[in-house]
Amino acid sequence: MKLRDLTGTKYSIIQGGMANIATGEFAAAVSNAGGLGLVASGGMNAEALREQIRICKSKTDKPFGVNLMLMNPDVDNIAQMLIEEKVQFITTGAGNPGKYMAGWKAMGAKVFPVVASVALAKIMVRAGADAIIAEGGESGGHVGDMTTMTLLPQVVAAVDVPVIAAGGIASGEQMAAAMLLGACGVQIGTCLLVSEECPIHDNYKQALIKAKDNATTVTGRSQGAPVRIIKNEMAREYLKLEAEGADRERLEQITLGGLRRAVVDGDMLRGSVMAGQVCGQLKEVRPVAEILEELNRGAVEALNNAASIEL
Repeated sequence: MKLRDLTGTKYSIIQGGMANIATGEFAAAVSNAGGLGLVASGGMNAEALREQIRICKSKTDKPFGVNLMLMNPDVDNIAQMLIEEKVQFITTGAGNPGKYMAGWKAMGAKVFPVVASVALAKIMVRAGADAIIAEGGESGGHVGDMTTMTLLPQVVAAVDVPVIAAGGIASGEQMAAAMLLGACGVQIGTCLLVSEECPIHDNYKQALIKAKDNATTVTGRSQGAPVRIIKNEMAREYLKLEAEGADRERLEQITLGGLRRAVVDGDMLRGSVMAGQVCGQLKEVRPVAEILEELNRGAVEALNNAASIEL
């Protein structure tokens, strides 16, 4: 099964649920361009998220969904609100959505949990997942240990539902590689940050365009909460304190409000500039429709070319 058959979209592409970035307007832009746009719940309570969902509904008649971080303090109310708003696609992260599955499925939603291990993928399928998003550590933001190339085929082999690849995908060739490893489609985030429609500060977009292949680092490993970000003054200070054994409270003082500083204020020195390792591939700001079309076309061409390769 192709992801687009499951979602009813033009392309087999999902937009990642990026907190403080994936607004209702941005999700609608992605959906209008042929992908499955997602409204991110990070940092919002149920009513604030409801407002963004309604904004999305007002700006697109295409399929869209919501990403729910299960660590959200208002998660129970959000889970119920998604039923009230009849959200048809729900991706989840940072927990087990099992307690909400019956209500969501009765409403008709399809649920795609994000996982970073085979064990968690199996748990999610038992809970009723319609598909699994296998996310490798190349991605931006909160990450796991395994790479997409190693995680994806193992998840595909372990579950009997479609698997969506995430992490390290910003070109048609990378999308094609994911399909060859058994994915039904892909989820992308970092390459959409440099779209014209993405509501982040221009300083953020320019930092991504200027980024090299080794521009990112992972903070928070000592706290069991690894996050991939662009190397900057804040990241270097955080890593230094981690190496010195600083406690959680001291480390959180550095990162508190960091994502907002990057997204809204454009602070590239002290902000948390979340990005995946593909940032080194990004060269210009373009319309989201152009990014998606090129990704899909490139994947088709790469798969056709692969058929003629002799080993």
